[in-house]
Amino acid sequence: MTSSAARPGPLRSTLFLAITGLLAAPGALAQTAQDAASTAPQSSSSARALDAVTVRGEYIPEPMAQTSEIASFVTREDFQRTGDSDAAQALTRVTGLSLAQGRFVYVRGLGERYSSALLNGSALPSPEPLQRVVPLDLFPSSVLDSITVQKTYSVRYPGEFGGGVIDLQTITVPDEPFFNLSVGTGGNTETTGKRGLTHYGGGDDFWGYDNGTRKMPRELRDAIATGNRVDGAFFSQQELARIGRSFVNAPLTLLQETDSVDPDVSFGGSAGYSADMGSFRMGFIAVAGFENKWNTRNGVQQEGANINDVLEVRTDYDFRSTQNDAKVNVLLGTGLDWGQHKVNLTTIYVHDTIKETRSREGFDELFGEFVRDDYTEWFERDMVNNQIAGSHSFGEYDDLTIEWRGSFSKARRQAPYERGIRYRLVDTGTEQYYVHSASREQNYTRFSTVDDKVVSGGVDVTWRLPVEREAILSGGLSYSDNDRSAESREFRFLALNGPLPELVQRQRVDFLLSDYNISQGYLTLRETTGSSGAAAYDATLKVKGAYLQAEAEIVPALRGTVGVRYEDATQAVRPYNLFSAAVPQAAPPLANDYFLPAGTLTWNFAENQQVRVGASKTIGRPQFRELAPQQYLDTDSDRLFIGNPYLFDTEIRNYDARYEFFFDQGGSFTAALFYKDLDRPIESIVNEAGGTIQQTFINVPRAELYGAEVDFRRYFDLPIQADWWGQKRLYVGGNYTYTKSEVKAKAGDVVYPLGFNGQPVDALQFVRVGSAMQGQSQDIANVQIGIEDEASRSQLTLAATYVGERISARGRPGQPDFVQRPGTMLDLIARKGIDFGGTEVTVSFEARNLLGTEYQEYQELGGGRVDINRYDLGRSFSINLSAAF
Repeated sequence: MTSSAARPGPLRSTLFLAITGLLAAPGALAQTAQDAASTAPQSSSSARALDAVTVRGEYIPEPMAQTSEIASFVTREDFQRTGDSDAAQALTRVTGLSLAQGRFVYVRGLGERYSSALLNGSALPSPEPLQRVVPLDLFPSSVLDSITVQKTYSVRYPGEFGGGVIDLQTITVPDEPFFNLSVGTGGNTETTGKRGLTHYGGGDDFWGYDNGTRKMPRELRDAIATGNRVDGAFFSQQELARIGRSFVNAPLTLLQETDSVDPDVSFGGSAGYSADMGSFRMGFIAVAGFENKWNTRNGVQQEGANINDVLEVRTDYDFRSTQNDAKVNVLLGTGLDWGQHKVNLTTIYVHDTIKETRSREGFDELFGEFVRDDYTEWFERDMVNNQIAGSHSFGEYDDLTIEWRGSFSKARRQAPYERGIRYRLVDTGTEQYYVHSASREQNYTRFSTVDDKVVSGGVDVTWRLPVEREAILSGGLSYSDNDRSAESREFRFLALNGPLPELVQRQRVDFLLSDYNISQGYLTLRETTGSSGAAAYDATLKVKGAYLQAEAEIVPALRGTVGVRYEDATQAVRPYNLFSAAVPQAAPPLANDYFLPAGTLTWNFAENQQVRVGASKTIGRPQFRELAPQQYLDTDSDRLFIGNPYLFDTEIRNYDARYEFFFDQGGSFTAALFYKDLDRPIESIVNEAGGTIQQTFINVPRAELYGAEVDFRRYFDLPIQADWWGQKRLYVGGNYTYTKSEVKAKAGDVVYPLGFNGQPVDALQFVRVGSAMQGQSQDIANVQIGIEDEASRSQLTLAATYVGERISARGRPGQPDFVQRPGTMLDLIARKGIDFGGTEVTVSFEARNLLGTEYQEYQELGGGRVDINRYDLGRSFSINLSAAF
């Protein structure tokens, strides 16, 4: 047996020390690894003694072996097994992760604000008006190679870390050329072939692009350009009538019921090519896809009141909503590889549009009448991310490595012609009909935009020290500049010249808002956009970071990593007045710098077992929208949000420990404990302003979170011997996370709620001491059972996910908290490979939510229950055909 000429990797140093000890002459223990390796052929006795060497860590898989942190990994194999269409869905299979609103990932019960999302190590912009964190449903699994979820902090990453870092890795340059095409269709039992709501919109709505129908009218743009509010104080009645008549009417206002909602469709393709060019190797890759999906919800929305400590329903709506989601994605990549040097350029474009038509009717206690509210909405989101990255190694054994990256990303959200109108039910005893008076019942038309961009860059240097025991020193610099601008304009057609004639009040909506009624003076356009910064803001977050980290083998089988990160950040939200030069009152910028230490120990005590422990200090910053005093309607919950400019950073202390045991055939068992102490975490509270219920944000004094998680996965050979059965094997995987959290406050603690002009208020008036943190589920579990046959390219997987109850928002004083119950989702995924005329064809089938779990958000008190939002999700089925050429 002869030793390898290559230097051992960082987690194989136990083997290296054993070899060195056996081969080295007495007194020569200071030899380097290279010297020891070169002496191996000179000693036959030493060579025979190698047979007895115990190799520790030999069976630990590469992802686990290459990181010193507690982490989870989602690979392309996992994407194929579970059939998840985007990153958000795929991450629900990871231990301790759950999904909120179908887009945002909660890690270990901490909300999306405590988790950062990176694309190939670079920060991302967000097109969402309420969150700075990017929604992960934007990233289809077809453009992803893997996802890393790191649950213990490493100083290499940004300091904004609470639950974890989610790093999405895109497909890289291929090893050999390929070309794939796919097409699919599907449906939902609550939607496909059933009656649904829609509005016409524009001719290109199917593709998710507006053809100009929703473009703000030139007459309105010209009026806005004057800098004046568009109302009777600055414009004549004739001018207002001309502007009002320019609004698109029937295509964007009239709700229609379809007899049968169309099935879902999707198609896409990918291609890659690489070639050797002398000492260089160059490659290209392209991925493109499109999908169009429909989703109808039928349910209830209620509001309640505390009557003698019993919660009673006071406002009760039945609602129907049909949503059409069209998504386009494109990824282009090119790479150049020469020796120890690599440079990659990647561009990813995602365009996601939601067209929603909804209506609700029922008794509104505040209004005092039976009413109907109709809405038509169009939310168009797009993101373009350009990245360039390089890696350069020097030395025979890559002793010195320099990695660098640069990224420019832009995200945009447009919501033109958000329309809502309320009708009141009139019951004469002989007939019932709805009316709209344009005074007591009102309507609105909104135009809003969010522009978000991120410029970032960084460099990391790793130096493998020339010492006996392996030691690695690394350091780096990073910079990120995130800028956002947001603006919302609102307009109403009101009966300002006297009551509307009764026949006009009873007209269909497109007749009601017609040019004739506007020209006759029955309806007058008035801008109702908020002032003093309530409708527009600019925001910025600039972060400069530097870190230094050392990783070394302390004693055989025990490795340590210790480092510190320094971050200097300035975050500011600057509301501005759309109608005057007066500068609205704003809180001072959050300008902070931090030293953030982190350390881990890894004890590799057996060939396939190890224990990790870690401790760190990290931070969580408020999101832009949480700081901006601008109202925003969340269409998922139909609740009004408004930011609080008097928020602070959250400081977090993290402690983790995990045992890892790896079997053969890729099996593993892990068990972990974790604890987090949060100083001034941000929570959402519900309050009432002038009869309007809205959510805002505060820093509660303190919270703690702790729990445990276990994960098991293994392949089993099945004891069936038959030709027809083939070489099938059974896959079993599962994980469970238990989390407990508690919000804390004591006498003398203060908070800074919205409406108190930055003055401190007794925390016990706003904090529910002992309650769980928002978004934290006590129990999260995943189970996967599958049968696979690599020879026949077939796979059948049954996957179940359970997420326990969690608080979605604090109830207003005297009322219980809002609680979500995600429940259990059971999915079946099947894949089968077929050779068709020399072409590899794969047929896949997916059945989602087989148990028919419904969405529930509610309040309970004294035996009374109020369903804030409750609707059937339905069961979804899809089939996909892909071919590899």
